[in-house]
Amino acid sequence: MELRAGQVAVVTGAASGIGLAMARRFAADGLKVVLADVEEAPLRAAADALTADGAHVMAHTVDVGVREEVAALADAAYDAFGAVHVLCNNAGVGSGAEGRMWEHEPRDWAWAFAVNVWGVFHGIQCFLPRMLAGGGPGHVVNTSSTDGGIAPLPTASVYAVTKAAVVTMTESLYAHLKAERAPIGASVLFPGPHMLRTGLWESHRNRPARYAKTRPRRSPYRSLAQWESAMRHAGKEVVFTPVEDVAAQVVDGIRAGRFWLLPPGEHTDAQIRARSASMLDRTAPAYLEHFILDPDD
Repeated sequence: MELRAGQVAVVTGAASGIGLAMARRFAADGLKVVLADVEEAPLRAAADALTADGAHVMAHTVDVGVREEVAALADAAYDAFGAVHVLCNNAGVGSGAEGRMWEHEPRDWAWAFAVNVWGVFHGIQCFLPRMLAGGGPGHVVNTSSTDGGIAPLPTASVYAVTKAAVVTMTESLYAHLKAERAPIGASVLFPGPHMLRTGLWESHRNRPARYAKTRPRRSPYRSLAQWESAMRHAGKEVVFTPVEDVAAQVVDGIRAGRFWLLPPGEHTDAQIRARSASMLDRTAPAYLEHFILDPDD
């Protein structure tokens, strides 16, 4: 797809991190941008900053786990700009689960699925019919993760399950769009290849009351800074990928019509090969044994 000035991009989870980096990159390329996020104050600050830089943007507060709110987002985008050409279903949360899977609270799973899986599905159903009806070129980018999308990190199993679902959903979407001979492409994004500084580590601050935990956590939530400090104290180097690099990968991928927005990385490529070999050889998933099975998710 050719990205041109004047086209419209919608980005969820756009108040910070990867989403904000994508919004900035689209705006820099002359696109009009609809920023959507559940956090109103950071969202407004992001929109104001982009507007001050000369971008044409609109901000809309939305919980992507609520279908009616995503439908309202689509209405607002089309009312404001008359079309949508790029849809980035990027909003995501961690689950906050602790312990082994059989010890998890069902609400941890319910919240993670509401945002990470249903949120992507809501975006597809609320925007794609209108994008198709417009008849022009378009593209959908769904954000997954190497955790789950490639192979699960057992210490973050809930998140991994949701991100595996996003991969399959996007594969199916790609096939459906091809079957319709639609001029709309689909991509699945694996941000990286290294760690990222995003608000995902603190997503618990936005957890809705309807998904509130039914029992206190055994340990406090750990911030990215705390995790990074612990890793360095253990003598492990921590490498970060700038979110701007991820945004550049998205734009390049859309222009190239690339499905797998998966930057090469030694660790990721090794995981892909090990998992594929395990499946083809019908052997146990020994590639998971490289992880320390910490009981905290």
